[in-house]
Amino acid sequence: MTDKELITTMIDKYTDLQRIKKANGDHENSELDYQLKVIKNKLSALGIPTEEYEM
Repeated sequence: MTDKELITTMIDKYTDLQRIKKANGDHENSELDYQLKVIKNKLSALGIPTEEYEM
């Protein structure tokens, strides 16, 4: 997998998790929050600003 493919896949996963969180409404989901935090940190480590993908 190339770097671009990896970044694209991670962005897709990040936005998917955000959509799930939004659809979940006000219900707290610690696992979902943790997954979002991890993927956000991975994207940051790759130099990808996640603010552009916030819902």
